[in-house]
Amino acid sequence: MSNTPKKVSDDQEIDLAQISKKINSGFKSVGTGIFKSIRFFIKNAIIIVILFAIGVGLGIFMDSNQKKYNHEIIVLPNFGSSDYLYSKIELINSKISEGDTAYLKSMGLKFPKNISKLKIEPIVDPYNFVRDREENMELLRLMAENGSIDKVLKDKITSKNYSFHLITFSTKGKATDANTIQPLLAALNDNEYLKIIQREAVENVKQKMQYNEQTINQINALLDNFSNTDGKGTKNSNLIYYSEDTQIDEVLKSKYNLVTEQGNRRIELINYQKVIKDISVVSNIETPSSETYIFPLLLIILFICGKLFISFYRKQSLKFRENTAN
Repeated sequence: MSNTPKKVSDDQEIDLAQISKKINSGFKSVGTGIFKSIRFFIKNAIIIVILFAIGVGLGIFMDSNQKKYNHEIIVLPNFGSSDYLYSKIELINSKISEGDTAYLKSMGLKFPKNISKLKIEPIVDPYNFVRDREENMELLRLMAENGSIDKVLKDKITSKNYSFHLITFSTKGKATDANTIQPLLAALNDNEYLKIIQREAVENVKQKMQYNEQTINQINALLDNFSNTDGKGTKNSNLIYYSEDTQIDEVLKSKYNLVTEQGNRRIELINYQKVIKDISVVSNIETPSSETYIFPLLLIILFICGKLFISFYRKQSLKFRENTAN
């Protein structure tokens, strides 16, 4: 019984010694590996430098011949055309995926193979969304009862109702207004039904502006007449009569509201020039290329893999010969 604790203690010391040896062996292996790596790079330094230079040259050459450029178009879909806009973008993307160059050329795109898929996303602007219609605020509140307001604002159904949307895509080589941008915008506006709605909407705005202008002229005549009245509240001519209870403040407010509305109507006419109105076009934003760095690394990695393969093959060949000889 007296020898049992001592035996356990000896076993523990042996285990600790073995663990210590394994740790030391591991450190030696790591050190050996690092040394071999350094030795390999020193031994093959000239080849690695040459491969690096060749890779940089290839990267620069590929970059200069296949530069990519990004393009951004901010659009305003009018007359409830948001769903149509998104569907049209999906159609164009499907034709790009299929490689249907005939369809893309029929749109007016000169170099359809150089264009990437289009991406469209709303420009989240809840303030204007609420300002445009008061009921939108109530709608957001109701939708946010079962979730966060952030999710509601970015929800697909809600986002399509924002005023402005961003279309992005890229091309191989520079794109011009004539060969890419305008054909794309023309394709997005190619809808006869929406064009009819556009004509009617423009005519309605013009009629409202004409009526407002007549009303403003009448108010101006009323104000001019009032300023020329005698002390009794009536003008000498029999055209217009005033009483002491005339609400001149209400008349001035009405004129202010009409003038403000006229300004808004003029902006509407500008926006109504197209079904899908292009607000801003930023084209040919050069994309930084990574090919200058990829090619050198790729060549060096291939060289290292080749060397490892040759070393492995030689070792296995020697073992095979030794086993065959025995």
